[in-house]
Amino acid sequence: MGLWDFVKEAGKSVFGEAEAAEPKMQPAPTAGAAPAPAPQAAPQAAPQAPAHDADTQRKLDALNAEVKAIGLDASKVRLYLTGDMVRIENKGADRETMEKLILAVGNIKGIAKVEADLPPAPAGAAAQPVFHTVQKGETLSAIAKHHLGDANRYREIFEANRPMLSDPDKIYPGQSLRIPVK
Repeated sequence: MGLWDFVKEAGKSVFGEAEAAEPKMQPAPTAGAAPAPAPQAAPQAAPQAPAHDADTQRKLDALNAEVKAIGLDASKVRLYLTGDMVRIENKGADRETMEKLILAVGNIKGIAKVEADLPPAPAGAAAQPVFHTVQKGETLSAIAKHHLGDANRYREIFEANRPMLSDPDKIYPGQSLRIPVK
């Protein structure tokens, strides 16, 4: 399981005024999935975990809505929220999708950490993805020069971060970007 840090105070605000939920690990409903059936009471059943609190569920719904709004396929993952950390449980998503989901969720204001298991890297690729946190005054060209050795390769970084980025000039301090490694 990998753990990535993000700038909690930076990013798109999808939760409203409230910060991340109290530390309770709760699954988010998968987009398009039927709701789980109500648990049946069984005699002598083991105590069940406490139900979602309304704020945690609201935030999980906001996370899922944001992922859907930017066009990422989250049908093969499940999101869990504990405080300011999101865990992404992979149920068959490919590596590129998982890396984009990590960034999409981590770049939400109020999220400080994302934990996820990535599928194995293709032969010759880095085992861990390369992410870059944008500093004040940086441009995609400067980031491309630093990581890829050529400022003119900024478009590769832009494409690696689609659909989260809609314009190469619209990046902000604290945002994390995926750097393509070839």
